[in-house]
Order: sequence, then C-alpha cells, then structure tokens
Amino acid sequence: MKYKLADDARPQIKLLIVATLVSIGIWAISLFFPIASYAVYPLQLFATFVHEGSHVLATLMTGGSVQSLTVSPDTSGVVWSVTNSWLSQLIVSSAGYVGTTAFGIALLIWFRYNYSSRNALYFTSAFVGIMTVVFGLLAPIWNVFNAKVSVGSVVFTVISGAVLSAGLFAIAKYAEMKWVNFSLAFLAVQCLLNAIFSLKTLFMVSALTDAHSDAANMAEATGIPGIAWVLIWIVISVIMVSVGLRLYAVSQKNQHDLPFED
Repeated sequence: MKYKLADDARPQIKLLIVATLVSIGIWAISLFFPIASYAVYPLQLFATFVHEGSHVLATLMTGGSVQSLTVSPDTSGVVWSVTNSWLSQLIVSSAGYVGTTAFGIALLIWFRYNYSSRNALYFTSAFVGIMTVVFGLLAPIWNVFNAKVSVGSVVFTVISGAVLSAGLFAIAKYAEMKWVNFSLAFLAVQCLLNAIFSLKTLFMVSALTDAHSDAANMAEATGIPGIAWVLIWIVISVIMVSVGLRLYAVSQKNQHDLPFED
C-alpha cells in the first residue's frame, strides 16, 4: 500500500524531522562521548516526571492515594502509592510507559492542529510544577512516617522539578514563536523516544535481573513474567504511536477522509 501524507501536514513534519534527528544524533554521539548526554539531561528528567506523573494520575483515577513522587539524579523515578484493588494495581503499574507515550502523542496532535504552542508549554509547565509541589514535596511531608524516601531525594526532586517548570514557562512566555514550536515538537519527540528506549532497557533488565521495576510489580500481581508485560507495553506503545501518526496525517480541511491514500 502506498502512503501519502496530507499536504497541510508537510510544513510541520519538517520541524518534527529536525527534532527527531537532533535527538537521535545526540543519543548516537553520547555512545562514544558520554558527556554529550548532558545536553539532553533536562529532557530525560522531564520524561521521568511525565512517567511518574502518569503513575500518580492513574493512582488517583482508580481511587488510590499517593505518598510520594521522587526523581533521582540518574533520571530514574519512584512513586509510592496505595491502591485499593488488584485491577487498580495493574492500571497504575502500566501507566508509566503507556502514559509517557500518550503524553508525547497528545503534544504531537496538539502541534499538528495548530493549537497554541505557548498554551501547550504553559500546561506542561503546570503539570511538572503540580507534580513537584503536591506529590514531590507536600505528599512526603504529609506521609513522613509512611513514605519510603530520603530527604536528599525530595530535595533533588523539588529542585529539578522547579527548574524544569520555570524553564518551560519562560520558553512559553518569552521565546520567539519559532522556538516555542520547536520546543513543543522536541518535547513530543523526546517523550516518544524515551518511552521506546526505556522499554528496551526494561526488557534487558527484566530478562537478566530481578531488579524492582514496573514489570516486576506486574509479575508479582499476576504471576505472568515481567518480560511478558514489557512486550505487551511495547506492542501497546507501537499501536498508540501508529494511531497518533495517522491522526497527524489527517487533512484539516476534510477530517472525514482517511489520512492516507492508496
């Protein structure tokens, strides 16, 4: 089958291609020169906040409570929460990787339909800020006797979250429009790439170790090996990205037509 991108999507796709090439280029260079990875370090922290924030939202939506959210200097993160059923535990454990993919697709579709990129960055800034203040700072204080976090992890979470939130807000408010658009495209690409790379890493961890992870939580709850859950999440993410790209390709002039032509 021959695919064709909608004509009115072409100007934006160039920006997304640039953002993708820059992201992959930095990743490839960092394989040989690890210091290059610091260029995207704030973006890796951002993706971690989205991942852990997805756990938080899933917990709250299924009637659970969140005791803490922490992000570590190595870009890993942990959410300590209390769920009220077996099903909610499954939803919460799956929410991190699936949520990061969904967040990236949402930014992609927002960008595609020419909604305000500044508003998208304001929303993203607010999301990181709320996760930082409410669940990174206040929740651990409120649950001081239950939350399994250290003072150092709380401090790093608050500082990194505050810097990311302020940075996103500053770009949205003061940057020229071309840089606002590029920032939004770059964040969308980073979320999608981070989800893919993280799942690849999780696959290796699940296959070779018994380390604590979302997949290990799923294995404990269901008896199904963690590596099987990683494969399931990979399939779900691929489907979500495929649907997102099809939505991206839809013409704004006639959204009832199929996004691709034979």
